[in-house]
Amino acid sequence: MLERLREDVNCVFDRDPAARSFFEVVTCYPGVHALLLHRMGHALWNFGWRWLARFISSFSRWLTGIEIHPGARIGHRFFIDHGMGVVIGETTEIGDDCTLYQGVTLGGTSWDKGKRHPTLHDNVVVGAGAKVLGPLVVGRDARIGSNAVVLKDVPDGATVVGVPGRFAGPVVTDEADSHRAATARRIGFDAYGTTRDMPDPVAHAINSMLDHIHVTDRKLVQIAQALEGLGADISELNIPDIDPVEITSTAPGEEPEPPAGNS
Repeated sequence: MLERLREDVNCVFDRDPAARSFFEVVTCYPGVHALLLHRMGHALWNFGWRWLARFISSFSRWLTGIEIHPGARIGHRFFIDHGMGVVIGETTEIGDDCTLYQGVTLGGTSWDKGKRHPTLHDNVVVGAGAKVLGPLVVGRDARIGSNAVVLKDVPDGATVVGVPGRFAGPVVTDEADSHRAATARRIGFDAYGTTRDMPDPVAHAINSMLDHIHVTDRKLVQIAQALEGLGADISELNIPDIDPVEITSTAPGEEPEPPAGNS
């Protein structure tokens, strides 16, 4: 339990630049409080102590404004930002590294028993006020825009906006978009589920900068390798990488270039 708590708290620092200390997150973040109480209630629910589990869920709602049914299954490093008004139904399943903003509903559309709430795969972001309703599946790396209403399955890497929800652009599957998404996550740009596919000129401009950053970093690595091949010592010129693996990889359709020093 303590290890899971540490993991849940540490993920906050990756997704909220306002977080300053472990103590602050533990004591002042309602999303963390709601998740901790849910994990307690979920364990009791699975053990068969259903009333006590529901009581803890009700207490959590009173304390945090976030309602999570104790039957919901939630993976690792789940983060609810701000959180007020979030509702997560009984048969909801949430994968690892997912993020929800305030006012999100993961609800049902039927009174029938059985699976009636959404399944979110890993690394899904659901923007503020969005409603994801019914036993649908939201694929890995998908983005649900703010105030969208989603009633159908969402494929991996897709972006959904509007009422009713519609695909805002092509599914993110190619290597260039994967690099862009990874770079954006690492420098903190993933605001409220918005992406380059949404009609936002600022988002387009930022994504263009992300592309430029990635290509520039890759070229810098090649230059450094060439200088080292010529005998230069650049050990004192280290620049923090976003991701060394991504930087040294080649872009789609681009042939790898050997360092100049090896020619």
